[in-house]
Amino acid sequence: MKWQGGDFHTEFPALEAWQAGAGTRKEDMFSASQLTPEQKEALKKWAAEGATMSDLQRHLKDDFGHTVTYMDTRFLILDLGIELIEEPKVVPKEEVKAPPVPTGFVSTTMDSLTLPGAMVSGKVTFSDGETAIWMLDQTGRPGLDPDTPGYRPTQEDILDFQKQLRDLIQKSGL
Repeated sequence: MKWQGGDFHTEFPALEAWQAGAGTRKEDMFSASQLTPEQKEALKKWAAEGATMSDLQRHLKDDFGHTVTYMDTRFLILDLGIELIEEPKVVPKEEVKAPPVPTGFVSTTMDSLTLPGAMVSGKVTFSDGETAIWMLDQTGRPGLDPDTPGYRPTQEDILDFQKQLRDLIQKSGL
């Protein structure tokens, strides 16, 4: 659509108001010059004591009667050269897993609810106390997922596990 002439500003009053600065909030922006030297020192003191940005914003409102936006608080902190103290992030320590208790024998159980993608599944505890989840997939291939990454049971434990697994499967009718 082509503009055909006429007074551009009378046809677009919103544009004229925008160009004149109406609707902007420059007069509402908060400035550090609105604070007394005592208030500035109080903000610096609170920041040195570990106050957060939100804490300072709340102090400005509650203690000094200045309702300030978060962005204005941020600019105020920059203008006053206040550095906020960040709390060091606490990294949770990994749980220390209790060492396995040797039982001296292999114990194999079958799950009543089979794992997804498995024909049959269960749990096994080897003679050294290490545990694993076992499964047979739809084609009969075995799978073993030990609780300790990289664990390999002894040859005697594998033979004992295979015998118990065969007995469990026969008893279940599979």
